[in-house]
Amino acid sequence: MKIGILALQGAFAEHEKMLGGLGAETFEIRQKRDIETAFDGLVIPGGESTVQGKLLAELGLTDRIKTLIKNGLPVFGTCAGLLLLAKRIENDEHVYLGTMDITAVRNAYGRQLGSFSAAAEFGDMGEVPMTFIRAPYISGVGDGVEILSRVGGRIVAARQGNMLVTAFHPELNDNETVHAMFLDMIKAS
Repeated sequence: MKIGILALQGAFAEHEKMLGGLGAETFEIRQKRDIETAFDGLVIPGGESTVQGKLLAELGLTDRIKTLIKNGLPVFGTCAGLLLLAKRIENDEHVYLGTMDITAVRNAYGRQLGSFSAAAEFGDMGEVPMTFIRAPYISGVGDGVEILSRVGGRIVAARQGNMLVTAFHPELNDNETVHAMFLDMIKAS
């Protein structure tokens, strides 16, 4: 199983380590030619969504990645990745990839000082540790979106078909549950 990890900015190395520990082969996507070979899944890491969105456009990656996702490529977006996949962002007029029928709120818990850790149920997979860093949350979901987790009444994880998003950073903990779910999604696709 070969997983591409968007490595323009953000916490991509931590995803590589987590997925490698689960037996997946990973490679970094930094330019258009990096996605010309076949691969089984894509991770869009946390970081700065505006920077990542701008770089996706400048490097000519936006349309190709959108097409891959729309054609069924499993994708996992964490934090900024959630914002890039969202069809709507309440407090930002930009739409980046816009493939998942969710509405998100960016920096929903405040700036860096609003970062925190929690633990909550994740789908039917039990409780997982969650690290939130300038995190968004999901304020609304469309048809076909499964809510996987809530913290403080706010939606912090969801799935729609081949797309999985978390407002938190599962790659910053030792718990492999969320990444294992993503690999299961790939195997089932």
